[in-house]
Amino acid sequence: MLNISKTGGENGSLTVALEGRLDTTTAPELETALRDGLDGVADLTLDMEKLEYVSSAGLRVLLSAQKTMNKQGKMVIRNANSDIRDIFEVTGFSDILTVL
Repeated sequence: MLNISKTGGENGSLTVALEGRLDTTTAPELETALRDGLDGVADLTLDMEKLEYVSSAGLRVLLSAQKTMNKQGKMVIRNANSDIRDIFEVTGFSDILTVL
């Protein structure tokens, strides 16, 4: 299960808070939310404070979002737990994503 809540959107800034698991079942939901919500966004923050897990399907969605934001602004990931940070390290995503 994945809960997505969006705040902002005005002034080109959007924060998306993720809760639960970002996996094969839930990744399409995030992909749709980002695809439909990034027009005019120059500053995207993904808050992962309540995210428990990221699978390869979730990583694909994050990579796609990063590619989109490279063209129109910047994307940062905040509050990722140590397990998710380890996944980013092992997969090399820590070199692609801005993880704060």
